[in-house]
Parts: sequence; structure tokens; C-alpha cells
Amino acid sequence: MFRKQVAKKKYKDHIIWRGQEVTRIEAFSDAVFAFAVTLLIVSLEVPHDYEELMDNLKFFVPFGLSFLIMFTIWYRQNIFFRRYGLHDIKTVALNGLLLFLVLVYMFPLKFLFGALFGQKFHFQNTGQLSTIFSLYCGGFGAFYLLFGLMYMNAYAQRDHIRLSEVEAFQTKTHAYTNMIVAGISLLAVGVAFSGGYGAYFAGWTFFLVWPFTALIERKRKKKFNLRFGDITAPEVLHQMHANHIEQDAEMKN
Repeated sequence: MFRKQVAKKKYKDHIIWRGQEVTRIEAFSDAVFAFAVTLLIVSLEVPHDYEELMDNLKFFVPFGLSFLIMFTIWYRQNIFFRRYGLHDIKTVALNGLLLFLVLVYMFPLKFLFGALFGQKFHFQNTGQLSTIFSLYCGGFGAFYLLFGLMYMNAYAQRDHIRLSEVEAFQTKTHAYTNMIVAGISLLAVGVAFSGGYGAYFAGWTFFLVWPFTALIERKRKKKFNLRFGDITAPEVLHQMHANHIEQDAEMKN
């Protein structure tokens, strides 16, 4: 399983990976993601002639984009569980909301990309277009809000899971960046409902993600270097991993 291959890594972004085994929560999550991908393509029928084949091929571009978004969400969820190995009630609840949103999000996502790439969807007025863009932007933001809350929960439990100062700092950074994306998504919803051509510009609002996340990451990196210095050397990271193994041994004893 791909999760097991990913779990063999020791650390990412100065955070030691504590989740080395695939749990039932993650196995269930994989099943939900697989079902969601099935929903993306289940409406396609086997073509009976050349024209039907060409019509079906038009769907594969929106399907590919939708699949890419779903894979990104799955990967981010997987990395979170690899980093912290948390299975407390709050993490389980937030992950459950994430999975529910994955299933619900499929339909507006499929509809939106289909409309953008030539499928025949008709909007009677700009209000309907604003609604579909709001569903997309709001759903996208909800994913990142949930990830932000999951990272904040991990930070709140930093003593319980024995995060080092470096790991706690990086955990808070991940929470900030996820919350920024969620905030920009909320702004996009406001743009979509602003009236006039707002719905047409809502998608462009997401171009703010890159400069804003780059800005916060740059500030956090500067603060990180001032506080911790250069700890990117392989021998330092190896020592961090050795210290984590020693802490685990102490807890078991």
C-alpha cells in the first residue's frame, strides 16, 4: 500500500514521523477517497460509436483535474497522520468531517469542471453561477479549515506527543498556512456573491494563495532561523530522529 511506503520516511519539514503504521481510521479514509473517485467517473457509459467516444473523451480533462484535487487532499491527510499519529476523539471527528466533505464535494466539483471544459450546462442567470462557484470555493476552503484545525489540535497536544520546540514551531506554521488558504477561499465566496461579474472573478481570487502563503512562510522561516539557527544538516536531523527513538523507549519503559 502506498501509505506504507510513505510511512517509511523518518521526517519531513523537521517533524519526526510518529505514525509508522496504517490504522483503521486511515484504511477507512482510503475507502472513502476511492469511493469518491468512483463517483467522479461512474456516470460515463461505454460508447457505442465514434461520436459517443469523442463525447466521453471530453470528460477526462475535468475528471483529471478533479482527481488531482482529491489526490492532493488525500496526500495532505496522509502526511498529517504520518507526522503525528494522532487518533484522539478531536482528530477522529475532524477527519470524519473531512471525509464527509470529500463525498459531498464531488458533485459541485464535477459540475464546475464539466462546465468549464465544454460540457453542456446551462445557467439561467448569474445567480446560479455565483452559487456553483460559492459551493466550490466554500468547499475548498472548508478542506483547508479542517486541516488547519487538525494542526492546531496537534499543536495543543505537543506535550502529550512530545513535540520538540522545532516540531511545535513547524506545526504552528502549517496551521497558519492552511488557515490562510481557508480565509482566501472565504474571500472568493464573497466575490462570487458580490453581484455583476463577481462570479467570473471568484476563481481568480485563488491566485492570492501563492503570495500570501509565501509571505507567511518567509516570515516564519526568518523567525525559525533566528530562533533555532541552521538545523537542516543531515547529521542534525539524524540526531533529532535518534532522540525521538530514545523518548519512545523511555515512554514504553
